[in-house]
Amino acid sequence: MLSAMTRILLSWSSGKDSAHALAVLRSDPAVEVAGLLTTVTADYDRVSMHGARKELLEAQARATGLPLRTVEIPPVCTNDDYEVLMRFELNRAAEEGIEAIAFGDLYLEDIRDYRLALLEGTGLAARFPLWQRPTRALAEEMQSSGLRAKLCCIDPKVLGASFAGRDWDASLIHDLPEGADPCGENGEFHTFVYDAPVFAAPIPIQVGETVERGGFVFADLLPGKRPDDAVVARQG
Repeated sequence: MLSAMTRILLSWSSGKDSAHALAVLRSDPAVEVAGLLTTVTADYDRVSMHGARKELLEAQARATGLPLRTVEIPPVCTNDDYEVLMRFELNRAAEEGIEAIAFGDLYLEDIRDYRLALLEGTGLAARFPLWQRPTRALAEEMQSSGLRAKLCCIDPKVLGASFAGRDWDASLIHDLPEGADPCGENGEFHTFVYDAPVFAAPIPIQVGETVERGGFVFADLLPGKRPDDAVVARQG
C-alpha cells in the first residue's frame, strides 16, 4: 500500500515529456519526486536513444535539484540484457524506499504495457502523469509554460536531416510533415530540454555536427557558456 506521500523516481529521457511530467508531479502535494532515472549507453557516455552527452544530462539533474541515477547498458544491448540491468536498479530503488516509477509516455499502449511488465515483481507502482493528453494541445501547453528543447535525434524516414538541432517550437511543429506527431510520440524525433519551469536556470548549449548512425540522424549538442561564465539562477 502506498504511503500518503508517495516517493517516486521519474524515468528521465532528457527530453521535453520528462521535463513536463516532472512539473505535473511536483504540482501534486501527495508526491515526492526523489530522483531521476536514466539509461546511459556505456562507452559513449550518452543518453540511450536521445544521444545527449552525459555531462549535459548531469547539468539537467543539477538544474532540477534532484539526484540522478543512471543505468549503464552496453552499446549493443539485447532486450534481455536491458531488462536484467534495469530490474537490478528498480529492485535497489525499492529497497531504498522508492514506491513508484513515473514515465512521460503519452499514448502508445504497447510501451505502457512493457513498462508495467518490467515493474512486475519489484513492488513498484507505475505513474503516467501525461497519459492520453491530446498531443497538439499538450505541445502548446509545454511551449507556453516556457519549456525549451532542441531536436537531438530524428528518424530520417519521417523527417529531413535539417530538422536535427532545431528548436522544438511552434515553427517546427508547423513544418512537420502531415501525420507526424507534434510531440514525436511515434519516434519521429527526440529532444533535449535546455530550459523549463522545473529548472533553476537554463542550460547553455550549442549545436555541433550532425551525424547519421544506426538509421537515425543525431545533432551533437555541446555545453555552451553563460555570459561571463556566471551561473545566474532564475529569479522568482
